[in-house]
Formats: sequence, C-alpha cells, structure tokens
Amino acid sequence: MKRLNIILIMLALIAGFTACDDLLEVQNPNSQTTFDFGDSEAELQEAVIACYNRIRLEGTFARVGYTMDAVRGDEVWNSSQQWYLEYDNLNSPGTIGIGDEWIWRDNYHVVNRTNFVLSKVDGVDLSEDAYNKIKGQALFLRSLAYYNLATYYQKVPLITDYDSYGDIESLYAPNNSQDEVFDQIELDLAEAMQLLPTRDEGGEWSAGRATSGAAAGYLARALMFRQKYSDAYPILQDIIAGTYGHYELMADFGDNFKEDTENNLESLFEVQFMDYGTGGTDQEWTPVNISRDATQGHAVESNYASQELGSWGDLAGSPWLYNLFKDETCTDGRLDPRLYWTLVTYEDEYSTYTDQSTAAYPNGDPRKNMAYQQEITETPLSNNSQGGISIAKFTNARNNLYESIDNGLTCGVNLRLMRYSDVLLRAAECENEINGPTQVAIDYINEVRRRVALPDLQLADFPTADHLFEQIANVERPKEFGCENGRGIDLLRWGFFYDASRLNQITEHAYYKLDGTASTEELSSATADASSYDYYNPGHEYFPIFQNTLNANPNLVGNSANLNEDNGPAFFDKGYKVRPIAN
Repeated sequence: MKRLNIILIMLALIAGFTACDDLLEVQNPNSQTTFDFGDSEAELQEAVIACYNRIRLEGTFARVGYTMDAVRGDEVWNSSQQWYLEYDNLNSPGTIGIGDEWIWRDNYHVVNRTNFVLSKVDGVDLSEDAYNKIKGQALFLRSLAYYNLATYYQKVPLITDYDSYGDIESLYAPNNSQDEVFDQIELDLAEAMQLLPTRDEGGEWSAGRATSGAAAGYLARALMFRQKYSDAYPILQDIIAGTYGHYELMADFGDNFKEDTENNLESLFEVQFMDYGTGGTDQEWTPVNISRDATQGHAVESNYASQELGSWGDLAGSPWLYNLFKDETCTDGRLDPRLYWTLVTYEDEYSTYTDQSTAAYPNGDPRKNMAYQQEITETPLSNNSQGGISIAKFTNARNNLYESIDNGLTCGVNLRLMRYSDVLLRAAECENEINGPTQVAIDYINEVRRRVALPDLQLADFPTADHLFEQIANVERPKEFGCENGRGIDLLRWGFFYDASRLNQITEHAYYKLDGTASTEELSSATADASSYDYYNPGHEYFPIFQNTLNANPNLVGNSANLNEDNGPAFFDKGYKVRPIAN
C-alpha cells in the first residue's frame, strides 16, 4: 500500500508539473508580432498611435522631411554651404542619405504601419464610431506619406496590401507613375473625409488627430497638384462654410508658431511634439524613436535658427523674402508682423513698441524684439562664416521659453502642416483659375491680409488672371507661408521649372551673398554671389531615389533626377499650364 501511495503521489506530481508547464505558456507582451496583434479594438487603437509616431521621424517631419522642401523653394538657401547644399542646388547625385534615403525610408514606415491597421480593421468587432475613426486615421496618414513620397521622388512603389510584405517578389515592388500614386491619395482622402468626424464633433479627441477637415484640406491640395481646380474648389468652399468643422484665422499670426497655442482654430492638421523640457533625455535619431525616454521634440530649430545663438545655422531666409515684407506697410504704419515670425531680424521700429495693442500686433507683445531672452539690436547671423538671415518659424526665436538653443530633437513647437489661411488662399487661386480675377477671389485674399492689417487689394488693380496669380504666387503665399514646408511643392505644381522665364524668376528670388553678414539688400546677378538654382539640371526638381535602394530592388528604376530627364514635355502633354509672368 505504501509503495502504491508513493507511485500515485509521483504521478500526481508529474501531472502537476506538466499542468504548470501548460499554464506558463503565455505570450510575452514585449515580443508580440503582427501575426498575434491587432485583433481587438484596444490593440488597433495602439496601432494607430504607432502610425502617428512614424510622422515624427527625421525623414517625415522631425527634421529633413520637413526642411528639405523648404530648401527646394526659392525663399530658403543653404547658409552653411554644407549638409543641405546638394538639395539647395538641386543636384544631388543620388548617393546622399539625408534626402535620397531618409525621407523615402521613414515615409514607408508610415505606409507599412497604416497598411497593417487597414488589413486588420475589417476583421475586428467594432462599433461604427470606432471603426470609422480607426480606418479614417489610417487612410489619412497613408495618404500623407504618399503625398510626401510622390512630391519628393515623383514615381514610387504603391503598396496598399499588407499581405504583400510576406512575399519577397511582391515586396520588391516596381515604381508606379506619379499619377497612379495621386489617384490612390485621392481615393484614400475622399474615404477618410466621410469616415472621420469634424473637429467640432471630435471634441477633445480631435486635438492632434486627423479629422474630416484635415482630409478635406489635403484632398484639395492633392487635386491642385494636378491642376484639378474645378474639383478642388468645392471642397475648399465647404471647409470655409464649416462643413468639416469651424475654422478661423487666429487674431495673432504668431499663435501659429507657439507652444501654448497649438491645435488652435486655424490648424487643420499639425504634427504633435512634447513641449520643451517635458520629454525624456534620449536623442533618438531615426529610424528608432521607440524609447520611453525619448525627447519627443523636433530638430527643425537646429537647422533654422542662428548659429550665433547656438544652432547649426544650416538654412537661411532669402533677401528676396525679406524685401517682400518691406515692400508694403500695415495700416498703422508698421511692418507686416509676419516678418518677425518668419525671419529673425532687427528693425528700427522696435523702439516704438509698447504694450498697446494695434491692428497689426493684436497682443501688443513687446517681446517681438527679443531672441532667446536676449534683446537684440542687430539681425543675428544665420551662419557665422557665411552669413544670412536666420529663420524664426517653429523655433524659440520669438517665444523666449529658454535662453539658448538645445540642438537636437528637443523643440516642442508643433509643426502646423495645414492652416486655414492656406484654405483661403487656395480658394482664391481656384476662383481665379476658373473665373478669372473676381471680387470673390480678392475677398479671400483680403481676409488673410486683414489679419495683419495690410491694406485691402482692389479688383481694379488686377486686369487679368495672370496678374492676380502673380500676386497670389509671389506675394501672398510666400509672405504667409515663407520658410514652411510646401513652397517647393508649389513650384512643382505651377510648372515653374518648365518655363524659361519662370525658372529665371525663381533664380533671381534665390540670390544670396556669402559675405558673413545678414544681407538684406535686394540682389541681382551682378551683386549676388550665387543662386540656389545656378546648378539646377532638368529633372532635379525631384530628389533622386537613393542608389542603394535601386541596387537592392531589381524591379525599381530611377526617376527623372536619377536619369537627368526633363519633365517639361510630360507636364504640358497632360494639359497643365504655366502662367506667364505679369508685373
């Protein structure tokens, strides 16, 4: 009997240990894969947040993905004469990482994650509200990534099926045409518009997230890139009418570039960064950005701000942009306040500042003559050796939150990717393209001008659509959006690289001097040291696809920049036009 009991006890212990082994077969939450994740609403919500995380990488919007389009434009130049130089000159050989690889890589991070969400969302039991928000956000973010890819690299692989990543043949996808990519962008955004709530309906949820207004705004942008003005115009009119939520211009232009006025009534969509000093300490440069202790800021300031004040001093505003601001004064006699929020410049009128609010300076803020908590009596140099005027937007230059620049991924000013002023000026452009110069178009423009107390434009001063287009393209838009992401894309969609007179015009806009001063004089070919477009070759208005990427993918071919192909003939074959210069 004792022997039998011992045997039974041993068998029970063996069975018990076996059962314990079964119970210990649990999934490590830190080692989950896409095969066993995304099957519940909570997990899909986490996956959407992970998609937003990828638009905060260097190659998306934390640095070069944002600034590379600015330097492609005619109002920003490479004051360090290194780092961004090949992209400022539009002559990259295709072997440099920052523009040829990083933007490509990090935007495909976004595509990959959004495709994962879209592959899972239809198989999960969700409420209609949760389904619409999850799918709508994923569609918007995927279209945002492809908008960046198509406007930087022209023709890129269009991957919309997550299952294709599981097969090596489909993973090595060939290029799609730019039109095919934009067709998909339009489809995604049109669906996102219907799925997502307005900012008003979304309430607190909508702060920092994609809404129907963001999708509508970007759909109008995508349509206008292909000069589909008649399709874009009704969407812009609906945004103005409040169909996608209430938007309005902030009384103070500077509220678009401060930490404490983020996600405001003017913002359709912005990239979220933690306020300065509230993030962690890890400087996580791409493609990581997964540390719990990441700084969670951006490094646009490190490129834009003055080297005298502690930045890298890579990029500067052009003298042309500075003089645009000086060409007309506000109704109270002062300079356009957008000058101070765009460029770090000292002006004699600073001595007249008081705490008294005026039409042009609604907050009456005397700190606008300050830079990094130090009163300035002359314009700081962008780069100590080369000179130039440093850029104020999305930096601390006028905010005075800290005393000196902390280079790296630390700036906490959210990047406003689309503002209501863009909706108004695009509506004016569409009205002008469809109906010629009208009072309706003038009224849209004057709404933006009145915010900074500039005199109203008069319809009688614009006899043709060409004249009003010139005002929109080379006065109103650069003064409102100068040094932001988007000017380079404007030059593409207007065809300025494909017309000799327009190319000469932007070459003149991009003149600069390498004399170690913050040059503000109006420059000519005789007085300038160079222009950003002196070395431009046809086809290089787009950035080349990285050579290592071409080598790795046997199905991928180079774009116009890789092949030095002129895009002008194809542009005109599509029926697109370049408006002639009108003084």
